[in-house]
Formats: sequence, structure tokens, C-alpha cells
Amino acid sequence: MKYAIYSSETGLNYFEYHESLESLKGTKFEGIITEDKLPVVLDGKGGYFKFDKDDFRFEKLVESDGCPLRLEQMYYKNLDDFKLGWMSPDGDTYSCDYTSHTKAAIKIAEKYLPGSKYPERALGKAGWLKIIDSWDGTQREHGQFVYSLSGKITKRQADRLFDLGLYNNEEVRQLISDCENDW
Repeated sequence: MKYAIYSSETGLNYFEYHESLESLKGTKFEGIITEDKLPVVLDGKGGYFKFDKDDFRFEKLVESDGCPLRLEQMYYKNLDDFKLGWMSPDGDTYSCDYTSHTKAAIKIAEKYLPGSKYPERALGKAGWLKIIDSWDGTQREHGQFVYSLSGKITKRQADRLFDLGLYNNEEVRQLISDCENDW
């Protein structure tokens, strides 16, 4: 299988790449995409787009029998300007955009909690923090909200949240207050 790799601010994305009608056999696009539309990239959401090697986000084409990227490539680990994503109990962050927390949780759980039936919940039960966009449509600016399923936070997470400038968020102060005697 060929994949087109694209960059984003939070990690790399991969999409099926097809340059022949033969490679589309067995897909739902067989008989829909014509020769003049090739090459194409399947967007993973039920659509496709014409491949453009000059797209500023395009990185490279790769061949792989499975997922062509490691977790840390898809969701940058410990990115200096981390904004949204997941934080391990050890304070490691995995970046994602505001709509990709579930997708990221699936990949993170595959690596750290294999066999989890509900990845987001499994991460939460294992002490991972979910850092989400707090914008509700009425505020002037987007912010970050730190969510702990267990209501707990580790000292390493608290230290990392300080480094990220989130130490003064109301929910973080409450988590620290509730947990600092356990450290």
C-alpha cells in the first residue's frame, strides 16, 4: 500500500495514495474515480482529493504493509509549544488538534494500553490528562482546559503543566490542591 504523508502543526498524517485504477480495485472508489482524476489521495473520511506534489503540507510518499508512521510522528511528543492533546502520568505530552483527541487516544492506547475497549476512558483511568480547547463560542480567545477523569494529577504532570503555562488554570489549581498531599 502506498501512503502520502502530510505535515501539520501537531504531527504527521498519512492517507492512502492511488496512482492507478488497478490500485483502487476493492475500494469504494472503484468505478467512481476515473483515469483523468489520478493520482488521488483518500482522505480517510469517505472522500478523496487530487494529489498535488507541490502542496506545501506534502512531505513524501511511502510504501507500508501497515501504519506507516510511529505514534510520536503522528502526535508529536513533548512539543515545545504544546497546546492540545494528551499528557501521560509521567508528564509526556502528545499533541493533537482540537478535533483529534479520540483519534490520538486510539493510537496512544494501542501503544500503552493494548486491548483497551474504550481508549479515551482507558487513558483517563490510567491517569492521563486530556488538554482540550476551552473556547465556548462566546469568549474572545481560545484557551486550554485540563481534564482528569480520575480527579487526580501526578507531581510530574503538575510540573509539566507549570512549564506549559497552565499552572494557574482554575481546574489545575484545584487538581493540585486536591492531590499535593499524595505526592
